[in-house]
Amino acid sequence: AGQSVLIHGAAGGVGSMAVQLAHWVGANVIGTASVRNRDFLRGLGADEVIDYTSTRFEDMLHDVDIVLDTIGGDTMERPWSVLKKGGLLVSVFSPPPKEQAKAHGVRALFFVVQPNRAELIQIGDLIDAGQVQPVIETVFPLSEARQAFERALSGHTRGKIILRVVS
Repeated sequence: AGQSVLIHGAAGGVGSMAVQLAHWVGANVIGTASVRNRDFLRGLGADEVIDYTSTRFEDMLHDVDIVLDTIGGDTMERPWSVLKKGGLLVSVFSPPPKEQAKAHGVRALFFVVQPNRAELIQIGDLIDAGQVQPVIETVFPLSEARQAFERALSGHTRGKIILRVVS
C-alpha cells in the first residue's frame, strides 16, 4: 500500500488486471496506454494515464517503486531513470537485463504465471465481490483461432481475447 506502480500496456489483458489489483492494494497506479484508453483505465483504478503515443514516460516520472512491463522491446530499455533506488522492474515479456538493474541499484525479475490455488481463489473472491473485473476484448469461436491470434499480435487490444471451444 502507498507504493507507486507504473504499468506498461495497462489496457491489455495482463495490464488491465494489474491496474485493478494494484489499485486494490492501495498503490498509486500509473498506466501507459493510448489516449483512447484513458477513461477506461481510470475506471479500472489508474490514478494517472500516460499517452505513450505523445509522451515519454521517463520525461514525466521519477522515484517509482515498481515498473511492470507487459510490452518488452524499447519499453524495457527505458525504465532505469524512473525507478527509485531499490525499486523493482518486473517483466512478463522477457527476462530484464540483471546487469543493468544492478548498475542502477534496482531489482529485476521475469515473471511467469504459475497456477496457485490460493491466489486464484482470492482473485475469484475479488471478482465475485465486484472489486476487480476481467476485461474481455472479444470472443472468437475455435474455428477462428487464426484471427484471434492475429488480433492478439496487433498489440492494441483492450483486455483478453477468448477462444470459445464449445458452442
